[in-house]
Amino acid sequence: MFTALYIVLRFVPFSTIIGTTGGFLSVSDFLAPIYGILLGPYLGGLSVIFGNFAAIGMGRTTSFFGLDFLPDFMAAISAGFLYQHKRSTWTVVVALNAALLMIFFLNPLTSVFVFSFPFAWMHITAFVVLLTPLSFTAAKWLQTVDYRKTAFGVTIFAFIGTMIQHLTGNILFEVVLGQVTKSIPAVAYPGIWTTVFFVYPVERLILITSAVLVGTPLVYLFNNVPFLHPRNQ
Repeated sequence: MFTALYIVLRFVPFSTIIGTTGGFLSVSDFLAPIYGILLGPYLGGLSVIFGNFAAIGMGRTTSFFGLDFLPDFMAAISAGFLYQHKRSTWTVVVALNAALLMIFFLNPLTSVFVFSFPFAWMHITAFVVLLTPLSFTAAKWLQTVDYRKTAFGVTIFAFIGTMIQHLTGNILFEVVLGQVTKSIPAVAYPGIWTTVFFVYPVERLILITSAVLVGTPLVYLFNNVPFLHPRNQ
């Protein structure tokens, strides 16, 4: 059921991929952290993978050699691991986020600063939130029957997961299109990142808000009716 929903929304455009012709982000992107929370890192990640390739088989265009699933996959497994509320799984997410930040910053096509301001300021903020007790507290909030706490928990997880999602997408955008196929010339990237700098915060806030509006009532419902919870099936 979750995979089917992901497939349908995979065909609904949310925003264009700046710098490409015909590429677009899908509405399904906001589902990734929700899937991690509801299904866990493994089933949530598999739903994203199956949904992505099923959508490609049904005609959804792929911009990254079929690796389009990676951003949503990273967001789903990150939220799923954080939900487990364990030091070991939290460490996995921290290491994953740190590695993605380092890979992005070290890529020669990355504009680290735009107008003397860090391009990845939202990603850095999300990483700082991940490092604070908030990420642990949010996991507890997500397992209560308090609607307000559930909403705060979904917000924290959606913020962290969505920024990990965007980092992964940025790396694919540079490596595949700029360094493997070279369909985008290297000289074009500074201008692209300058444009993205103004666009991505708005896109990410819309995705986070969508995840909160959809995810909060779902998590709250399943917490109040445990036998319906996907994790208990």
